[in-house]
Amino acid sequence: MDTSNTSMKTVIISNRLPVKIIEENNEYTFIPSEGGLATGLGDVYKTGNSIWVGWPGIEVPEDRQQEVIDKLAALNLYPVFLTQEEINLYYEGFSNEVLWPVFHYLVTYAHYEQSYWDCYKSVNQKFASAALKVLSDQDKIWIQDYQLLLLSGILRDQLPKSTIGFFQHIPFPSYEIFRLIPWRDELLNGMLGADLIGFHTYDDVRHFLSTVTRLLPVNSSANVLNSNERQIVVEAFPMGIDFDKFSNLTAHDEVQKEIEYFRKGKEDMKVILSIDRLDYSKGILERLKALELLLQAHPEYIGKIELYMIVVPSRDTVPQYRDLKEQIDQFVGNLNARYRSINWIPVNYFYRSFPIEVLSALYATADICLVTPMRDGMNLVSKEYVASRNNNNGVLILSEMAGASKELTDAVIVNPNNIGDIMEAIVLGLKMSLEEQQSRMKAMRNIVEKFNVKHWVNNFILRLDEVKDSQNSLLTKHAVTSIKEVIAEKYDHTTDRVLFLDYDGTLVDFAGNIDDASPDEELYNLIAKLTSDPANTVVIISGRRNETLEKWFGHLKVDLIAEHGAWQKAYGDKWNCLPLLTDQWKQEMKSILETYTDRTPGSFIEEKSYSLVWHYRKVEEGLGDLRANEIVSHLKILAADKGLQLMPGNKVIEFKNMEVNKGKAALNWLYGKNPDFILALGDDHTDEDIFKALPNDAFTIKVGNNISEAKYYLNDFKEVRKLLWGLVKDEVTEIQ
Repeated sequence: MDTSNTSMKTVIISNRLPVKIIEENNEYTFIPSEGGLATGLGDVYKTGNSIWVGWPGIEVPEDRQQEVIDKLAALNLYPVFLTQEEINLYYEGFSNEVLWPVFHYLVTYAHYEQSYWDCYKSVNQKFASAALKVLSDQDKIWIQDYQLLLLSGILRDQLPKSTIGFFQHIPFPSYEIFRLIPWRDELLNGMLGADLIGFHTYDDVRHFLSTVTRLLPVNSSANVLNSNERQIVVEAFPMGIDFDKFSNLTAHDEVQKEIEYFRKGKEDMKVILSIDRLDYSKGILERLKALELLLQAHPEYIGKIELYMIVVPSRDTVPQYRDLKEQIDQFVGNLNARYRSINWIPVNYFYRSFPIEVLSALYATADICLVTPMRDGMNLVSKEYVASRNNNNGVLILSEMAGASKELTDAVIVNPNNIGDIMEAIVLGLKMSLEEQQSRMKAMRNIVEKFNVKHWVNNFILRLDEVKDSQNSLLTKHAVTSIKEVIAEKYDHTTDRVLFLDYDGTLVDFAGNIDDASPDEELYNLIAKLTSDPANTVVIISGRRNETLEKWFGHLKVDLIAEHGAWQKAYGDKWNCLPLLTDQWKQEMKSILETYTDRTPGSFIEEKSYSLVWHYRKVEEGLGDLRANEIVSHLKILAADKGLQLMPGNKVIEFKNMEVNKGKAALNWLYGKNPDFILALGDDHTDEDIFKALPNDAFTIKVGNNISEAKYYLNDFKEVRKLLWGLVKDEVTEIQ
């Protein structure tokens, strides 16, 4: 099935295909899956030019694989065939014994087995190989969930220009938890192959951004990450359900029959509903303990309330799940044995799955729905209950640890670890007036109806397109290839050229110690090569002290501007200082900055003739930014009063005289000269002054792809050197 030559299509990739395969009498038949994801994305893959890639759910012998491929092709599906061993190691192993427990904060349940990881990598590679059979560079790829964290990165390597979205349906843990995984960097790098990374809640977004910026050399600005020359957006997209389907189901004859059957003889009984998959993250035992506490503390409810508890079988061959099931069985047995009467039982416990019609009837009849997971990415049961309440009555009790609690704020929100809290919420629900029930339920129904699953899909796809457009518009400013040729072309046809070059972050990388960033041999060769052409004048314009620039570059044929313009020196001349500058403000400012330095390990103050710089490159991640913000808000007004400029830079904050400004210094230098080629390169806030001040035909290039006055950008000092070497026609191998 080669569709790679067709026009752009959407390709969804998930662990499972949205159908179940059943083998009967040596014949394969396919049944649509009822899952939320299958429902939500159904419209996308069934209509138009789309394909869904995933595992069909059973092991298919090699001689019958082509038959399955052909049958699935008719449904716009493409299979990834996995062996039983791969399922054991990649799915049951790494996905469910490393990622699932760690992402749900149950780190003691995690088993870090090397064989799990090796298989997880090879299966992600297998998914990529299968996907590449149906993918082309123009396609939009949407990868689903934690089983395929590496896939975005693998596909990005194969199809660098493709549009890739990744959505994780389970929580993303805080940095302190995630860092425990031995293969953490590889997992994050895999995820960063995507252009858009989606989670259910903003908390997950926050955790991901904090984790990735601490573990990888990646910068973030708000919710945008800069990695390998690409901007990656991380955002929350709360997933919804098919509201109309659940709302309309209650009117079906079959569901109405079930409702009558449930309600018969229980007209005065208050029904509490709990539906979950068997899992240690769902808080099932805590729920039962809360019911036990309720019957002890409020005996008046004995015989008046019933809990319908449905636990859907899941992974019960795994020891933790088997133990959990035994504990639930035992607890329910004991509770029922203690409190039941001849015609009443507190817990109706079902360990099996039910057809959607029965669930719909339960949603429609239950007075209270109890959803109290310890951790849950979203939890759609809460939304299905709300959608089924067409009379706007009923009470939803919802765990604050479920993603849905961020949207359904009119639910009764509880801490799932606090059994007393859950019990009080049930009592509140039992006593709640119809009027209050209706006002809460109406508000929740509006939200669930508006933010339905179609809305979720459209929002994600729309944002993915926007992210790609913004990446492409940045590419047009990236000073490589065609733009590089334009600069080189003008360079070759001019005879009086000036190059304004910033130093730190532009010609060299940043170093933890400011003195470690001295020029290397290659940089000296590059500058010597540039200055050997009599048509070139190189001006190094830096925030560094004049003594430092003199020591590093005094022997070269360059002009130097130090401390952002406070000091200037033409080649062969002596250093001149800007007239009328004062440094009397420094003592007071320095003593204030010292109080911050004393409270911030790793920070230090650099004193220059007419400026003070507070450095925080070596401070613990997060603390440095916090202190920098404190300094800015504390000293902003004082600095202005003293005629100073406060300049936040790259891990620095600089205080300098208002008159000192790289833009003014550059114009001052250009006074009386009329060069026919001007190139300015810089990476910092201070360099924006040059970009603004230079004439319109100058080539201004910002190092780092954030918003700038510059016409173009380069990613780092390596690209800067490559550009400059390109101008002097010296073939040089790229710096590693």
